Order: sequence, then C-alpha cells, then structure tokens
Amino acid sequence: MYDYYLGGKDNFVVDRETAEMGLRSLPTARVMARENRKFLARAVSYLAGEAGIRQFLDIGTGLPSASNTHDVAQLISPESRVVYADNDPIVLAHARALLTSVPEGRTAYIQADLREPDKILTDPVVRDTLDFDRPVALMLIAVLPFLADSDDPAGIVATLLAALPPGSYLAASHGTADFNPKALGIARAYQAGGVTLQSRTGEEFGRLFFSSLELVPPGVVLLSDWRPEETGPMPSPEELNMYGAVGRKP
Repeated sequence: MYDYYLGGKDNFVVDRETAEMGLRSLPTARVMARENRKFLARAVSYLAGEAGIRQFLDIGTGLPSASNTHDVAQLISPESRVVYADNDPIVLAHARALLTSVPEGRTAYIQADLREPDKILTDPVVRDTLDFDRPVALMLIAVLPFLADSDDPAGIVATLLAALPPGSYLAASHGTADFNPKALGIARAYQAGGVTLQSRTGEEFGRLFFSSLELVPPGVVLLSDWRPEETGPMPSPEELNMYGAVGRKP
C-alpha cells in the first residue's frame, strides 16, 4: 500500500484496493507517504553524517522504494551496515533482489515481526551483521501505527532500545489525527481491509517512544518540520498528519 501511495509498481491488487479505500477516507495519504519518505532520508543523512552512525536496524521496512536506508547511509559512509526486517515474506524476496550493498558495507534482511523484539535481537543474521557494542540507529518509520495499544508498543520499543549501547538512536514517524479528524477514517479503512492501524497524538508519540531519550532538535514535530532541506511550500498540518522525531540514548 505504501508503495502504491508513492506511485511505485511493486504492489498487488489487494494493496491497491485497500489503499484506494484509504484515499477515499483521506485524500492526502499520498502526501503523507511522500513526506514520510523524505523524513527517512533526512533522518538517515543526519545519523550517518552528523551523528556518525554506521549501523542501522530498520524494522518494518516495507517493499523497497527510492532512498532506502542503506542507499542514503552508504552514500555518506560506504562502510555502513544495515539490517532490514519485515514480517511480509514478499518484502523479503524483493529486498534480497533490490537492496544490495556497496562493496565496503553490508546489507542483510530477515523476516520478523516487530511484536516479537527478542526474536529480532537474537536473530543470527542480525548478530552477524551488527555489532551491539557499537551504536546502532533503530529505524521505526511509519510502522508503529500498526501496533495496537494491546501489543504494548512502548514495551516493544523499550526492549529494542535496552539492547542497544549508549550513543544509539531511535528514528520514528507516526500518523496522527491532531490536525485533521478525518485522518481517523484511514484507520477505519485499513481495519476494514484486515490491517490494524492506530492514530496517536503528538504527546502520546513522544511519551511512549522517546521519554528515555535525548531528543535531537527540533524534537517531536510534523515530518516536514524536522530539519527541512526544501525551501518551497510545505504541506499544511491538515494534509500531513504525521509526526517524526529522532532521539539519542544517553
């Protein structure tokens, strides 16, 4: 569905049907997807550049698209290592074919569910690719809304962060209805298609996932307001409906 919103070709009939239901409920969903992708690129650029991070654990990566985590990180630092994790076997097949590393670095892929963080952390591929004695950037881009409150999302993220050494980072984005109540309609459309999707306020997003971290300025903000690089018109809050933030583990 995310790939469909971005105008890609790696999607299927059921994806397109559910995505169209979402667009009928919230016509700006494509704006959200595009801005989310731009946020990912800016966050990785910051992490690989200013923060000097060379290891990334990207969970809920989705089908490969433009400006994937390793593309951005290895452009800045070719030795960067990235592990992608997703619970969809189709994503895994596409990742193996398309997410190829430069010779100096490394990319790896596992099929795993964010709701089982211990399995991700102990996976042999993860442990072989990433050195958990050195800082790691945990990337949770547009995946946290797919965790219901009953899944204990704060506990899941805390488990992942606890395994990472000081100096590690969390980069995350999350949908909200703070600025446009119609944004709740897309959650209902996804649920009708059998997909859990939960909106959260900016306060909830910050409290649940970043309370133990040192927020990188400008903190929890609308995606387009996180270290913007463009000088043209920005989407309105009512169009965007997504927060983003990056935090450092002290």
